[in-house]
Parts: sequence; C-alpha cells; structure tokens
Amino acid sequence: MKNKYIETAEIFKAFCDENRIKILEMLQTGEKCGCKLLEELNVKQPTLSHHMKILCDSGVVIGRKEGKWTHYSISKQGTKIALETLHKLINLK
Repeated sequence: MKNKYIETAEIFKAFCDENRIKILEMLQTGEKCGCKLLEELNVKQPTLSHHMKILCDSGVVIGRKEGKWTHYSISKQGTKIALETLHKLINLK
C-alpha cells in the first residue's frame, strides 16, 4: 500500500507537464483512442505511453484496452480524489 505522500505526489505529477495538460484537455470531450492522441500531440508512441502511465497512475485518467489500442478517459472518481487532495493541502487552519 502506498503512503499518502506518494499518492499525493502521483496526483500532482499528472498536472506538471504541458503534454499531459494537453491530453487532459483532449479528454474533456470524452474517451479518445491512443491513436488519436498520438495524431494530435505529434509525439512518438513511447512518449505517449510514458505520459499515459503517469496520468493513469495518478487515477485521474483510466484506460480501456480494445484490440491493440487503449482508449482513455478522465476518471470522475480520480478527479474527485485529486480535488479533495488539493483542498486538504491548501485548507488554512
């Protein structure tokens, strides 16, 4: 089991790269195939895989395998946890 600091770091790592921000913006309109993300980002497949692993590890994005491609979407539960985590960190006492 991960400790809360590792989980928190993984959540915020997801938001600390311009390509991952672009991916999140693309996913706002719904599920996207990795092939579409590749086309729009203009990156190589290993680079996309790296970013998607970070986003999925954070819980903010979920992947669904279909054939050789993975389809990605924003996780409502992961987004809720990320927002709650941010709120806890910046809540003044």
